[in-house]
Amino acid sequence: MRELEISARTVEEATKVALEQLGTTSDEIEVIVLKKGKSGLLGVGAEDARIRVIVTEAAEARSEGEDDAAGTARQVLGDILQAMGITATVDLERSYDVNEPVTLNIEGDDLGVLIGRRGQALSSLQYLVRLIVAERLKRWVSINVDVDWYKKRHYEVLTKLALRLAEQVARGRHAITMEPMPPDERRIVHITLAEHAAVTTESTGDGDGRRVVIQARKR
Repeated sequence: MRELEISARTVEEATKVALEQLGTTSDEIEVIVLKKGKSGLLGVGAEDARIRVIVTEAAEARSEGEDDAAGTARQVLGDILQAMGITATVDLERSYDVNEPVTLNIEGDDLGVLIGRRGQALSSLQYLVRLIVAERLKRWVSINVDVDWYKKRHYEVLTKLALRLAEQVARGRHAITMEPMPPDERRIVHITLAEHAAVTTESTGDGDGRRVVIQARKR
């Protein structure tokens, strides 16, 4: 069972550091407060908080299952690329998408064909990998497939856009409807603004025309 001890100014900061180091989420750990810490007076007499963080057995078991699925997905993706006559490497990375535990990032030259217009080819490739992996493992696995971190960069831009539009809505109290987006991009907007103090989000429309609406919270 994995565990570690972390010190920081507060218990909350120490917990955040631990989650980053362990690559897990708050519902997968047990936190034991060893010292609460003190703020002191003008910094004099301040003491850091110290915690022990233990990864739960359920999380460890789930992680082992994810490792098996990731290895299978990596092999499947490699076979697909070989069949397409594409020379590239597939790296297994900790995912930047909270809903997919593992990212397979394809690296190489001239891989635009794998991305396609607005990432449509990449979405199809990811779906194909998931289907084959599900057939082999007899269970559905959410695997994130990226090409030279195309999706990661796009998500970062989308996150900044969502925050900027949220501030516009908060100032003007008028709702803003974003351009149509695929499900994974809409999810990024919803997650980014989920805890925003001034706005809420909802999806509207049908099929490829579904959009995210950012609107002011009711006072």
